[in-house]
Amino acid sequence: MRLALVAVGRLKRGPERDLAEEYRGRADALGRSLGFSAVNLTEIPESRARRAPDRCAEEAAAILAAIPPGAAALVLDEGGKAVTSLGFADQLGAWRDGGRPGLAIVIGGADGLDPSVRARADLIFAFGAATLPHGLVRVLALEQLYRAMTILSGHPYHRGAP
Repeated sequence: MRLALVAVGRLKRGPERDLAEEYRGRADALGRSLGFSAVNLTEIPESRARRAPDRCAEEAAAILAAIPPGAAALVLDEGGKAVTSLGFADQLGAWRDGGRPGLAIVIGGADGLDPSVRARADLIFAFGAATLPHGLVRVLALEQLYRAMTILSGHPYHRGAP
């Protein structure tokens, strides 16, 4: 299963980027044995349109173009569903075992997501009700992807309640 992280914006050098790359590397290494590709990162440039709805629409066109055909789309949004790590691991395994060719994890821009991106989503997931910085969301997304893989593999990294 091909994995992609599609994010609006570019992470600058620093601790968020370093930590994101750490979890991306862990997911890449473990994922091979579980039938997952390395995580392909697509950074969408932030729109420079004057109005927020225009920025969202422009970014949405680029996001939707970056989602591979047939791939499941997991959209991260503060208004999304709260899913446990075990629930995410179960869903990841179901997409893989159900023959989905890929998964794209989507992180929108500062103005949020255009409704067309939400409409394309197979799952809209939230890391809680708080608004979080996009760099931190990228770290959390990659850590949760790695954690889901450890759960699927039986690795002891995840020690949460069953």
